[in-house]
Amino acid sequence: MMEYSQDLKNRLKRIEGQIRGCLRMMEEGKDCKEVVTQLSAVRSAIDRSIGVVVAKNLQHCIIEASNNGENSEEAIQEAIDMLVKSR
Repeated sequence: MMEYSQDLKNRLKRIEGQIRGCLRMMEEGKDCKEVVTQLSAVRSAIDRSIGVVVAKNLQHCIIEASNNGENSEEAIQEAIDMLVKSR
């Protein structure tokens, strides 16, 4: 089982704050360009977070496969599939 670092949890908390900021902007009637800019930033942050999770999981699976004398190709393919599905 993969452990999630405090850094990753903090990253998601920042995203949560960004989303709250977007809602606040909407409630204040901010220009749609400003809201879209902030939503795009949220999307980018989420995409980077997905990349971190997949990379850490892949690293964990490859080390585990290596320690067990197994081939890591399946873990690599699973990581690729996760990235493709996240888009």
